[in-house]
Amino acid sequence: MDQKDFLQKLEIELKIAKNSNHTLKNYIKANKNLLEFTKKNPKEIIEDDVKNYIAENLSDSSSSSIIVFLSGIKFAHSLILNKDITSNIKRPKREKHLPTVLTKDEIKKLIDIFDTQKSRLMVSLIYACGLRVSELTNLKIDHLEFEEKVGYVKQGKGKKDRIFNIPEFLIEDLKEHSEKQKNNSKIYLFNGPKGKLTERNLQKIVSLGAKKAGIKKKVHPHTLRHSFATHLLEDGTDIRFIQTLLGHSNLSTTEIYAHVSTEQIKKIKSPIDNL
Repeated sequence: MDQKDFLQKLEIELKIAKNSNHTLKNYIKANKNLLEFTKKNPKEIIEDDVKNYIAENLSDSSSSSIIVFLSGIKFAHSLILNKDITSNIKRPKREKHLPTVLTKDEIKKLIDIFDTQKSRLMVSLIYACGLRVSELTNLKIDHLEFEEKVGYVKQGKGKKDRIFNIPEFLIEDLKEHSEKQKNNSKIYLFNGPKGKLTERNLQKIVSLGAKKAGIKKKVHPHTLRHSFATHLLEDGTDIRFIQTLLGHSNLSTTEIYAHVSTEQIKKIKSPIDNL
């Protein structure tokens, strides 16, 4: 089996396993890079080749990057060649980074900076409902039920469906936009310049909007999701409800927001105040 056949088989296995496009891309890239580095037939690659690649190419990368790389190699070699050449390689511990969060004033500045209704709607919806980028780009017109004031995320991360509330102040604008999309025979709620709205389109819109609004923080669409969760926590919403709204499987994932809520931290008095 040559390198091309190996990568083709890997792509087939990833699709059969219903992995996301993001995982598919990362796993294929990991194996392609390793093959090009070793210049070996896939069957000849051994544990030391993997270690040498990491030492040469990933020593300055994040722990997450190394973990994803090893996962991609393990997936491919276990399924296609029936051996795990990564089993004796110790995975680094994941770094724990606090997510960037915008203040409520910064969110308002960001939303107000957009000239077009479409951009304002997209950014407002991500923040208002805590949506992931992929969840917004895949949101279809028939996923919204305006009478019930709810929407549905279909097959989000982990292939899970979930419900979200449509805020009152967005309903009329969303209805109007949905009708325009229907009249233009569109399926998705939002479209990009060349058809389906891409995650890249959305990332550019948010990043450029933040710069234009004078926000100094590094802002991505996911920053709006972090801000949604943090602001709910600051307003006293039970963290278990926030877990459900975000679509997290484990409460521990949601608990990161307990560490970034500056308003909650400000309420804690030092014991010296009581002396």
